[in-house]
Amino acid sequence: MTISSEWLSVLMFIGLLIGLFLGHPLAFVLGGLGIIFGLIGSWGPDIYALFPNRIYGTMDNYVLLAVPLFIFMAQFLDQSGVTEALFEALRYMLGPLRGGIGISVILVCTVFAACTGVIGASVVAMGLLALPMMLKYGYDKQMTCGAICAGGTLGILIPPSIMLVVMASEASLSVGQLFAGAVIPGLILAALYTGYIAIRCYANPQMGPPISPEELAKVTKKQIFMMVLKSLVPPVILILGVLGTLFAGIATPTEAAGGGAFLAFILVLAYGKFSWENLYQAVIKTGRTSTMVLMILVGATCFTGVFLGNGGGDVVTNFVLGMGLGRWGTFAIMMIIVFALGMFIDWLGIVLICFPLFLPIAAKLGFDKLWFVVMISINLQTSFLTPPFGYALFYLRGIAVKGVETIDIYKGIIPYVILMVIGIAVCTIFPQTITWLPTLVVK
Repeated sequence: MTISSEWLSVLMFIGLLIGLFLGHPLAFVLGGLGIIFGLIGSWGPDIYALFPNRIYGTMDNYVLLAVPLFIFMAQFLDQSGVTEALFEALRYMLGPLRGGIGISVILVCTVFAACTGVIGASVVAMGLLALPMMLKYGYDKQMTCGAICAGGTLGILIPPSIMLVVMASEASLSVGQLFAGAVIPGLILAALYTGYIAIRCYANPQMGPPISPEELAKVTKKQIFMMVLKSLVPPVILILGVLGTLFAGIATPTEAAGGGAFLAFILVLAYGKFSWENLYQAVIKTGRTSTMVLMILVGATCFTGVFLGNGGGDVVTNFVLGMGLGRWGTFAIMMIIVFALGMFIDWLGIVLICFPLFLPIAAKLGFDKLWFVVMISINLQTSFLTPPFGYALFYLRGIAVKGVETIDIYKGIIPYVILMVIGIAVCTIFPQTITWLPTLVVK
C-alpha cells in the first residue's frame, strides 16, 4: 500500500514531536525518522545511498568551519574576565540611576553578544555576577530574572553569531550580509529592554533602587572612567577585528572567526587569566558544542532530504498558500509557527526544518530573502525564553540562587517576550532596519 505525501508529511512531524517529548536527542530523532520514512516512502532500501551524499554536502560546506572557531572564541572570552570588569565599571557609573544595575546588565550582555555567539556563557555569567547583587539592593526578582535571561539571548542575534552562520549556510546567503542585517534589530531589542527597565523603575523606585551614596563614595569619577575604559576598549577592539574585517570584505567568515579566537586568546593573556587547564577546558567544551551542532546538522539534512523527496515541501507550500490569507497573513502564520516550535525545539532544529519549507513560500510571496531570514532570527530569540524548553530559563535556574524560585523566572520573562514581539513588529513595519546596513557592506 502506497502512503500519500500528505500522510507521510503529517506522520513525520508527529514522529518528531513524539521523539522529542520522550527525551531523545534531536540529532538521532531527525536521522532515525529520515531512515524510517525513507524506507516507507518511494526510495525503499535505496535510501541508504542518499544519506552519504547529503552528509558529504554538509561536510563540504566551508562556511561551517566558522562555527567551532566562534565557539572557541566564546570560551576564551568567558575565561578572560572582561564581563566581570565591564559589569563592575557600569555598576558604579549607572548605579545612581533607578534601575541602573538592571540597565548595566543589558549593556554588558549587548557588548558580550557582539563578541561571541553563544548564549549559555552570557546567561550564566550575568546570573552569577548580577543576580545576587541586584537582589541585595532590593531589585524586583521577576524583573531581574527576565533581564538576565533576555539580555543573555542577545548573543544569538547580535553578530558574530553561530545561529546566523548556520542560517547563512542553509539559505545560501552571504554571512557578512546576514551579520549586517541583524545588527540594528539586535540593538532595537537591547534598547527596548533598557527602556522597559528604566521606565518601570522610574515609575516604581522600589523595583530597582539606586545604590547608596556611601558605596558610590568608595570610588572617584576618574576611577570609574578608567574602569570603563580598561574594560570596554579590549572588547571593542575584538568586535572591530571580527566584524570590521568581515564587513569590509577583508576576511571571510572563517578567517574572521579565526582572528577573533586569536584576539580573545590575547585578551586572556592580557587579563592574566591564562592557564593550561583553562586552555584544555576551552578545547574540550568547544569540541562538545561543535559536535552537538554538527550532529544535528547531519540528522536534519537526512530528515529534510526525505521530507522534501516524499513531496512534503509541496504539501506544506500548498497548504499555507491555500489558506487564502494573503501575503502578510501568510507571513504571520509562518512567524506563529516558528514561535510555537520554539517552545519545544531548539533554534538549530527549527532552522534546519523550516528553512527548506518557508524560504520557497517567502520567495513566491515576493519577500526579500535577507529580510525574511533576519525576521526568523529575531523570532527565534523567543525560543530561549518560552516554556517548557526555554534554554535561558534552565541556565538561570541551574545557578540556584537562594530566594529565586522557578516561578519567578517564568513570570519574569513574560514582559521581555512581549518586547521581542514588539521588536518583530517594528522590523516588519520598517524593513529598512534590516536591509539598510547590508547595502553598505562589501558582499
